[in-house]
Amino acid sequence: MIGKITGRIDYRGPDHVLVDVRGVGYLVYCSDRTLASLPGVGEAVALFTDLVVREDLLQLFGFTTLVEKEWHRLLTSVQGVGAKASLAILGTLGPEGVGRAIALGDWNAVKAAKGVGPKIAQRVVLDLKDKAPGVMAMGAMGGTVAQVAGEAVAEVIETPATAAPAVQGRASAQADALSALANLGYGPGDAAGAVAQAAGEDPQAEAPALIRAALKLLAPKG
Repeated sequence: MIGKITGRIDYRGPDHVLVDVRGVGYLVYCSDRTLASLPGVGEAVALFTDLVVREDLLQLFGFTTLVEKEWHRLLTSVQGVGAKASLAILGTLGPEGVGRAIALGDWNAVKAAKGVGPKIAQRVVLDLKDKAPGVMAMGAMGGTVAQVAGEAVAEVIETPATAAPAVQGRASAQADALSALANLGYGPGDAAGAVAQAAGEDPQAEAPALIRAALKLLAPKG
């Protein structure tokens, strides 16, 4: 299994890049969002990868974070969702947006991806709702690939303070809130939905504020 590659971009296509790794070129397919974030031709790049093996085909799919890769793995586990549809969903919503849509049961957001119909979108939300909290919590662990120039060397950044501090801070707060709600006995699906809604209403909220807001949302009505 090829889990990560580091090299230089030789070519950029509409849905893939060709990465030269010491003279061997790897064709790596990526979402639109990921492609837009990659450096230019001739520059160094590192990508987490997922290898799909079929009788007549070998394909590599690339991701800048482990969270994005995990969402791809889960999305493609849903019946009717292939790699192309998964990349379309990730390209439209981004990893955080996918988690939020699934946690809130917002299948219309998933349906906005090109080639994804309402039945598939509903199936994605239904099948993955209980798995969303675990992937959302992964965001607090970092897992960003640093893209650096020079000798085509890139390292996986494990500390949230090093890579995208604002994004990592939000992810950490949501992960802490999910953990607190789980300790209080709330189910993963309900907890994820409440935290996602609270975070959407106040994107800058820290964990304590998210917990309070989520508890209000989870409180019995009437």
